[in-house]
Amino acid sequence: MANTQQTPGPQPAPRTGEGGPRPRLLLLDGHSMAFRAFFALPVEKFGTSTGQSTNAVYGFTSMLIKLLRDEQPTHIAVTWDLSGPTFRHDEYAEYKAGRSDTPPELPSQVGLIQDLMGLMGFPCVSVTGFEADDVIATLAARAGETGMEVLIASGDRDAFQLVTGSCTVLYPGKSLSDLTRMTPEAVEAKYGVTPERYRDLAALVGEKADNLPGVPGVGPKTAAKWITKYGSLDELVAHADEAPGKAGQSFRDHLDDVLRNQRLNRLATDIETGVTVDGLVPAEADRPAINTLFDSLEFANSLRDRLFAVLGDDSDATADAPDPGEGFGVELTTPAPGALADWLAAHVVTGERAGLAVECTWGRGTGEVTGLAIAVGSGAAVYIDPAALGPADDSALAAFLADPAAPKALHDVKGPLLAFPARGWTIDGITSDTAIAAYLAVPGQRKIDLVDLCRQYLGKELREESGGDQLALDLDGGDSDTAAQGDLAVRAKATHDLADVLDADLDKRGATRLMHEIELPLARVLAAMEANGIAADRAYLDGLEGEFAAAQRQAVDEAHRAVGHEFNLGSPKQLQQILFTELDLPKTKKIKTGYTTDADALAWLAQRTENELPVILLRHRDQTRLRTTVEGLIKTIADDGRIHTTFHQTIAATGRLSSTDPNLQNIPVRTDAGRRIRRAFMVGDGYDVLFTADYSQIELRIMAHLSEDAALIDAFNSGYDFHAEIAARVFGTPAAEVDAEERARIKAMNYGLAYGLSDYGLSQQLGITPKEARGLMDDYFAQFGGVRDYLHEVVERARREGYTETMLGRRRYLPDLTSDNRQRREMAERMALNAPIQGSAADIIKVAMLRVQEALTREGLASRLLLQVHDELVLEVAEGELDAVRALVSQNMADAYDLRVPLAVSAGVGRTWHDAAH
Repeated sequence: MANTQQTPGPQPAPRTGEGGPRPRLLLLDGHSMAFRAFFALPVEKFGTSTGQSTNAVYGFTSMLIKLLRDEQPTHIAVTWDLSGPTFRHDEYAEYKAGRSDTPPELPSQVGLIQDLMGLMGFPCVSVTGFEADDVIATLAARAGETGMEVLIASGDRDAFQLVTGSCTVLYPGKSLSDLTRMTPEAVEAKYGVTPERYRDLAALVGEKADNLPGVPGVGPKTAAKWITKYGSLDELVAHADEAPGKAGQSFRDHLDDVLRNQRLNRLATDIETGVTVDGLVPAEADRPAINTLFDSLEFANSLRDRLFAVLGDDSDATADAPDPGEGFGVELTTPAPGALADWLAAHVVTGERAGLAVECTWGRGTGEVTGLAIAVGSGAAVYIDPAALGPADDSALAAFLADPAAPKALHDVKGPLLAFPARGWTIDGITSDTAIAAYLAVPGQRKIDLVDLCRQYLGKELREESGGDQLALDLDGGDSDTAAQGDLAVRAKATHDLADVLDADLDKRGATRLMHEIELPLARVLAAMEANGIAADRAYLDGLEGEFAAAQRQAVDEAHRAVGHEFNLGSPKQLQQILFTELDLPKTKKIKTGYTTDADALAWLAQRTENELPVILLRHRDQTRLRTTVEGLIKTIADDGRIHTTFHQTIAATGRLSSTDPNLQNIPVRTDAGRRIRRAFMVGDGYDVLFTADYSQIELRIMAHLSEDAALIDAFNSGYDFHAEIAARVFGTPAAEVDAEERARIKAMNYGLAYGLSDYGLSQQLGITPKEARGLMDDYFAQFGGVRDYLHEVVERARREGYTETMLGRRRYLPDLTSDNRQRREMAERMALNAPIQGSAADIIKVAMLRVQEALTREGLASRLLLQVHDELVLEVAEGELDAVRALVSQNMADAYDLRVPLAVSAGVGRTWHDAAH
């Protein structure tokens, strides 16, 4: 029975080659290519924020793009193996037995690849009881009969028997882009036999992947020599007694295996596939659906662009397709000097929102505006060149921007907030940031640039900011400056239209309050913090970098002495050779390239053996990481002697802020060396001290609040060491008798539960067996049943509703909770456990920041917020304001949310960030 997915479509023009038009059929072995792609790209580096692995999908698509571009087929089919036995299993039950288990990250990707093929309009063909190779062989034979040229993309050598003058196998090499053209000449050059005799050679040599053992002692050269001498395997069998030596005797002893191999490796060329080769014409691709799929897989635009480029523009069918920007209905005006006020008065109606697009460079706490466009719902738009503004126009624009009664929508408002002050402008009346709105609608999505959002929400194409060959508007003159003005005007109108759609979406998702009461006001606070920056001691950092570099070199020398020769400490291959071959240390986790040498493996080796090398390697990695961190800090010190990090609101799906350039959340604080780095951050000129404040055990307090567990709440309110108090209850001993190990175990348990830790994860963290970890969790839940019930209910509720929610209504959508794939489902369950707790903690610190900033402004204090790192705020305090700052920060942080247990705030003061620790 054939299983066929086929959508009819218009026949493209046949490929023209020598001798006139000739159709070209491309046959792809789907599973073979998917496996190839999976193992060519590291699975750990390709995945979505929901835990879906994507390396096979990405690699498969990349290979397919190259095939389509280079080969330009007119007909295509993708063949797939089906689960269940084939006719070969009926004859030989051990066929393909002993194969390694399929990586758990692959099966779900195969389904995604098949979905993508359907969206691209490529027929997918499978036949029950047969393998993909048999389908390929049948289609290739029928295509050959019609005069088609055939290309087969497969990593299965059995396909070599199909090679003819008009049928070529594209066999994968070492990289995804490396495909060897196996023509009749190439097959004979490599194997010493013609393609039609390759099956005979394979029968003698065997195929390990198929569990078809060959003749012991007979390799490809011997097999080729025999087949060449006798002409075929059948003739060789007829003259079996003539085969000389031990190899000949081995051949005779295993003759039954050889004949069985010959039967099984013959590809069927006459099966019923349910399709005709003439019908294998690609249908028109469903581009919107491909966009949606790629968005869900969080693929970069570059892959999408490459794919659409090879699919072509379908010029016959889409000759009237709009250029990017068309469909937004923009009527652009570039007002004469002094006329901007009139345009604004005529078009920006009171109460009607305008879309703004601002072209600016920004970073290091400042920026420069190079262009600005305003568009309204009617499509009227104006372009403004800041460099050409006269006093009257500048005044009119400044008044519009600062007017809170003039609603405005922007995309990524923080840039303008940083750049406007240099022009003397302020901006008010912001009712939407479409980047933030898209993030709140689907937290964690990586595609929130305006181009993707217009495609996703409006179904319209917008040209990339980097430019292209097409103009967004057809304007008189057509010069590049005019085109750039048109592009910016279209972006302003797109922002306007997108804001309307996203407003409705946020309202439906219950996220309007988050937008207007937290995220939009916070963008202004973050812009001010970035502009403030924090003073850095360059000389101290230079010294620290030299110290870490010296320690790094020392570790290298010690490692060389320990081994007895030089080697590259950064080379996993060399480390594998030294650790597991030369030193014969216990084997770690098996990976594709051998045995892992990651940090966990080295720590395990350090515990299991007395060899000093693992300890030295760990120290070398620590010093390398510290040196890299310090080097990064030095590079980011601006001319004002301060480091201006960039805060991001739209990265972490939990709602937490992140920072880059430099990443201040990545500075280690639990080691002495890491804490020493914080000494480089100091109070700046004109200020007295740094003040730091953070929440104590906020995630656990939130868990107590959400679970309403009376025993957990009582433990917080007892006034004793929280972790010791919990340990006492779990282990049934007085709190004063809880030892350090018991406290450490319960501390890991407390935080682990808040972060969705499994019994296996807890066992790894504590160095105990999963069974012991499960027992510890059972003992914990026996005392804190409310926590157990909450954790169960939060997952089940998320499974029913499709999302989790923080205390302030921030949602995290988790469709994989109902996935058939166990790995994806369990990943989503862990997210469902920790998202409400981590997300609520993120919301609370944001509320605290807003309240602190409001209080500083209200009290007229010169002190200012500088940093937010995890649950900590860092402020620069003006002389004489310390007591006021301490009181208002502590109070506003503690009152940020009313929990069933109090929010505890710790504070510290010092001239450096390190000295202000608490």
